[in-house]
Amino acid sequence: MSELLVDFITSLDGCASGEGWPGFWGLEGPEYLAWLGEQPEVTYLMGANTYRLMSGFAAGEVPGGQDEFRPEEEASVDELTQASKVVFSSSLQKPLTWANSTLVRDDAVETVRAMKASGSGLLSTIGSLSLCRSLLRAGLVDRFRVVMFPVITGATGQERIYDGYPDIALEMIEHRTFDGRIQLVEYKPTVLEHPPLGGSA
Repeated sequence: MSELLVDFITSLDGCASGEGWPGFWGLEGPEYLAWLGEQPEVTYLMGANTYRLMSGFAAGEVPGGQDEFRPEEEASVDELTQASKVVFSSSLQKPLTWANSTLVRDDAVETVRAMKASGSGLLSTIGSLSLCRSLLRAGLVDRFRVVMFPVITGATGQERIYDGYPDIALEMIEHRTFDGRIQLVEYKPTVLEHPPLGGSA
């Protein structure tokens, strides 16, 4: 049976990106980059918006505010290009142009449930906030991992990750600090019907 990992890179205040900021907020270091290069083979799950953004990068489109990709950003995009990708969308058209991408129009929750039951590798989301919310609500997520970069993007932050989430209890199963400033925390999530001390009125 496959494991499903929801994987986010965020600012301390829970934003996935910030207007005018480079990738990794410009704070990636050698330890973190080495760890990225050690990740196991993964099938990535994403929605249409993330596909459009990332496939654009793969085709040479540079993020706003930058003149060119930095080497570590280029390497990250190259690795994604080589990986298997499943894209859930009713708006994208076949054939998808980004290599190793499969378009799925069926319900994402039921499709991922079947992929978990029949597979043996690791499934991981990338971006795709609404897809992650749906998979968490359905109780399909085995691991929830966040790598927090030491910035607060109160003025420029975009893509607030946790808005719209259910209440979730998190059991920590791993933590690590990279380059003396980047914090990884990984949890086993449990979706709650109500706060643990709550009761009916």
